Amino acid sequence: MRPVREGHYARRAPAGAPPPGSAYRAAAGAGHSQLLAPGTSILSIGRATPALRVTQEESLAYAGYSGARIRRIFLNTGIAYRHFYLEKPPRPDETSDELNRRYLDGAIETGCRAVQACLEAAGLSPREVDLLVVCTSTGYVCPDIGTRLVEPVGLRPDIQRASMTGLGCAGALPALQRACDFAEAHPGRIALVLAVEICSACYFVDDTLETVVGNAICADGASAFLLTNGSVAASRYPRIVDFQSFLAAEHLALVGLAHRSGKLRIVLGAEVPELAFSLIQGALAPLLARHGLRQSDIRFWVVHPGGSKVLDAVQQQLGLTDADLRFARTILRNYGNMSSPTVMFVLDDVSRSGDPRPGDWGLMTALGPGMAAEAALLRW
Repeated sequence: MRPVREGHYARRAPAGAPPPGSAYRAAAGAGHSQLLAPGTSILSIGRATPALRVTQEESLAYAGYSGARIRRIFLNTGIAYRHFYLEKPPRPDETSDELNRRYLDGAIETGCRAVQACLEAAGLSPREVDLLVVCTSTGYVCPDIGTRLVEPVGLRPDIQRASMTGLGCAGALPALQRACDFAEAHPGRIALVLAVEICSACYFVDDTLETVVGNAICADGASAFLLTNGSVAASRYPRIVDFQSFLAAEHLALVGLAHRSGKLRIVLGAEVPELAFSLIQGALAPLLARHGLRQSDIRFWVVHPGGSKVLDAVQQQLGLTDADLRFARTILRNYGNMSSPTVMFVLDDVSRSGDPRPGDWGLMTALGPGMAAEAALLRW
């Protein structure tokens, strides 16, 4: 496999030169012993899930399954609970209109609560936000979710907006990168990112194993995060140092959402756990090398919990410990795979409960359609 685009700063500076600007700047030849200059920082993270919380046993009945084999799949996912934007069990004969209405209502309601929690945690007014980036893949509406949130959230009428769709489970990282670009170009201004997914709007039943697995692990939720560039008050959250993407286009068909009978159907190839290491390594190796870091320099691994088998493969092949992935597994157990918001839930838990200290390095990574591995280097 080969990457189809370079690292975030490789296109903007000669080899060996420090990244330009203040957001991701390191002294030339810094290695891992020198501190980064103040850059783009995460100010706060807000989380929200729908009210309905079900056990895996309950979700088996909600999905309409009853066989012993499928029950074993549901109960061996490493998941205890999931949240859904549902008032009653879904029907296999739901129309595309019904599913899209669930997506729209759920994304607005859940996304609005995540944004409000994020703003409240940062002590900011909605009118202080200058850019809104919304990442979502589990539905499509026009006007987009971001535009529809302006009035209920109380954002300014001149707010800049960007919509990022179709990036699946990895979508929060490219959305974060676009917000960092804005913060880098406009020091002191505030960017807000919302990752929101209503996977229950992609409810589909057929006789394939990948549909069973999708129905067994996917869930609904939203995460919002505020960013700004420059010196900020002390925060539990890290600065964003750099990004790296790795795309393996030969595996384009393995993960995503496909249209079947006018509905969205989750696609999860069985080969994903086997490919996880090579994809992540494709992003990880150049990212660490660019900053003179070794894998052992990373204290916190903020890994998207796409599923227990994916986490098992990543842990084994990267040589990580149970402690390294404890936050990812906790989020998987309590929420399932909510697609793009999930990795930000992991980062929030790491920042709140991992006891990060000034100078600690973190590596955030997620796999998504493409197939793509996205990675972000963090520093507290």
